[in-house]
Amino acid sequence: MPATPQERQHRDQEGQERNELNAMIAQHVLDTLGQPGDLHRVQVRHLWGDHYRVNVLVGADAACAKVAHSYFLVVDNDGNIIACNPKITGKYCLE
Repeated sequence: MPATPQERQHRDQEGQERNELNAMIAQHVLDTLGQPGDLHRVQVRHLWGDHYRVNVLVGADAACAKVAHSYFLVVDNDGNIIACNPKITGKYCLE
């Protein structure tokens, strides 16, 4: 059975909220780590509940990007990091 307009709108809203939370998580990671000069992107993957996997990818483009840092996180509803494995330490100059 096709989704109703209300169901689609609800899914779209949930997707937008998830994207905003992912962006906040990525920003919190970069605020602590610093930003690599050749940053390609920060990949945030929801695992379950409040658990996430975050990969910091570096490289000129997608074809040559590699994972420079990888973390398992537990976050609150605002994207603040509650727990992290391994611990995020400043590796790059914070600007």
